Amino acid sequence: MGNDENCVPANGSSKKRAFASVNAVNSQMMSPKKRAVLSEVSVNTGNIDLGFDDFCTPEPIVKTVKKTVDKEDGELKKCGYSSLIYQYLHSLEVEEKRRPLSNYMEKVQKDITVGMREILVDWLVEVAEEYKLVSDTLYLTVSYIDRFLSTHVLSRNKLQLLGVSCMLIASKHEEIAPPHIEDFCYITDNTYGKEEVVEMEKEILKFLNFEVSNPTAKAFLRSFTRTAQENSTPSTLKFEFLACYLAELSLLDYGFLRFNPSMVAASAIFLSNFTLQPEKHPWSSALQLYSGYKASELKYCVLALHDLQLCKKGNSSIAVREKYMQHKFKYVAKLNVPSAIPQSYF
Repeated sequence: MGNDENCVPANGSSKKRAFASVNAVNSQMMSPKKRAVLSEVSVNTGNIDLGFDDFCTPEPIVKTVKKTVDKEDGELKKCGYSSLIYQYLHSLEVEEKRRPLSNYMEKVQKDITVGMREILVDWLVEVAEEYKLVSDTLYLTVSYIDRFLSTHVLSRNKLQLLGVSCMLIASKHEEIAPPHIEDFCYITDNTYGKEEVVEMEKEILKFLNFEVSNPTAKAFLRSFTRTAQENSTPSTLKFEFLACYLAELSLLDYGFLRFNPSMVAASAIFLSNFTLQPEKHPWSSALQLYSGYKASELKYCVLALHDLQLCKKGNSSIAVREKYMQHKFKYVAKLNVPSAIPQSYF
């Protein structure tokens, strides 16, 4: 599903909001201008002879290739490669250098608040939508921000600069055609110059020791989704979008920093199953075996995520909700949500 994200057409009628300034002196909104950042690339083969009489692959060959791929995919699953990859990612996510402090706002920051972080991330969701970035870029961006703020004291007037610089780095890592530095300056209404963004980028990369890859909830979500769908979840696409919606909601909530990304992803799968089939137990033995999490271990993360889904916490995750109210995401943000999860499910 991540491969299709750059191909989704932008919704021209969607209302774009700018990042709300966190400076107490200047509280005016800055309106990002709508623009086409990534130009279409046209490939002209001219009269080059590719050595084929017909570009269409004969049907028998297509069937043979598909059969071979399906067979190899089945063999990979039997060999447990998927499980080994998950175990490796899980071992990385618990490394201290890859995890932000769950209380850095209280311990490190003096001029930045939880609310300012929430406004920043919500705005970055809009920036990612505006430039048609894959969701992995957004998750990596937030990971960089939280890890940087866990060790560096930052003034509020540099918070947006940190956000766009982190997204620039994440874009270079994840995107085929990342936006340019000038694009990120422009989206901030030129509040910051190119030199400032470059300097902040250097500082972030030095802090990361140029290790820009990091396990995020999105990576775990892909693995858990495949496992969940082996039991033929009804409306597969809606299930996938709902799980992505719930995981993205968690990005805005500072309180979720206490949970590992794999636990957030597992909780999103749990809650998606419950939302679509509330009468059925949302956590199968296959999911427990693959993820290593019992339903009881997910309880607090699931309940916190459920509160976000019900808008009980009063956060300002407007961009995420509007994003998933669109037709292309099957309107999953508009789904009726059961008000309580039975204790027996834990």
